[in-house]
Amino acid sequence: MGAPFPFLKSAQFVVLCAILSVVGALQAETTNDSPVNIDATLAPIIARAEIPGMAAVVLRGDKVVALGVAGVRKRGAPELISPNDQFQICSCTKAMTATVAAILIEEGKLGWDTTIAEIFGDTINNVNPAWRTVTLRQILAHRAGLNDHMMSYLPELLSGKKSDLPKERRKYVARVLARAPDSPPGTKFVYSNTDYILVGAALEKITGRSWEDLLQERLFRPLGITSGGFGPPGASGQIDQPWGHGRHCLFHVPLFGHGNTPFDPDSTGADYPSMYGPAGTVHLSIGDWAKFAALHLRGDPANPNCQASVLRPDTFRRLHEAAPGEDYFGGWVLTTKAWAKGGRPGDIGRVFFHVGDNGRWNSVVWIAPEIDFAVLVVCNRGSMWGPCDQVAAALLGTFAAKPLPSRANLPAP
Repeated sequence: MGAPFPFLKSAQFVVLCAILSVVGALQAETTNDSPVNIDATLAPIIARAEIPGMAAVVLRGDKVVALGVAGVRKRGAPELISPNDQFQICSCTKAMTATVAAILIEEGKLGWDTTIAEIFGDTINNVNPAWRTVTLRQILAHRAGLNDHMMSYLPELLSGKKSDLPKERRKYVARVLARAPDSPPGTKFVYSNTDYILVGAALEKITGRSWEDLLQERLFRPLGITSGGFGPPGASGQIDQPWGHGRHCLFHVPLFGHGNTPFDPDSTGADYPSMYGPAGTVHLSIGDWAKFAALHLRGDPANPNCQASVLRPDTFRRLHEAAPGEDYFGGWVLTTKAWAKGGRPGDIGRVFFHVGDNGRWNSVVWIAPEIDFAVLVVCNRGSMWGPCDQVAAALLGTFAAKPLPSRANLPAP
């Protein structure tokens, strides 16, 4: 989740010590099979940006070739970030929700063109007729005609209650679908967390399992992800995991407090209500997140080392391709970059990426299948688009063995 499409800023420079550290790291990578330590790349950037803590990973295929952490779990506290610490990845959760949907599609329980009427028709009353023909594909592409309706969930947010989450999602979806679409379905791209809450509710309706259980059973366990959970990591009042940092906000509207205020993981202000899970509440370690990124990197048919698992290659292709005139699908922004172009005839530099932010955490992942490469960055302070982008650019420029990328002004979820 995050602010509605802030623009990615071009990487203008990386401080001298970061440049020197990644050059040294590239030399070390050629002689050592263990991950290159890139702590020194992160440290000066988070110091300058006053970010409490950060973690980053570079992947070649399913192998972590570089790993770094820097900073502390909580501003003003001594506990250091460790490689196994858990961070909330916010809207980068959306690709996970879409992946589980694709698993059910391969099993014949759902289809890309399954409609809202077919999914919810027998369980939700008073669905506005304009929604009935909206398809799963349109929802996954943020072209269903939905804006975010977060204010409609204000009582539950303020109460902070956590009850039957599938029931809460069904109530929210019923509330949204009783209204007319905000724009004609299929005609307009509007980035909306509500789209993916709707997808999560659909998966629950079809399987009879909660979205949380589905992610654990169908995605985390097959991938060996053991740190995956939901909402802010850690125990209340303890600093056993990183804390999120930001301003006291109401639905991303800053109210008061320092932009680097730490939030106890069990406080109401630490995250969106748990019901919002399918749109962005997953937390996990940077290494476990890399396992999910590797699934998509190696599963893409454009990867010369394609080794699809969990899903078929043609399903990965479907998840990584937008319809003509579109640039988003299945939890990914889809584009091309010169630095990502492979060496085979027909290679065009395909990449897919996503960013996440809930005002407490910030994350970004770039995947370049033609060169079998990915980079992931996450920190425990909200709205740190520029610093996370700067770290990613430094790592891309070094480990992708290409010049620093020229970052297009594409919308960043």
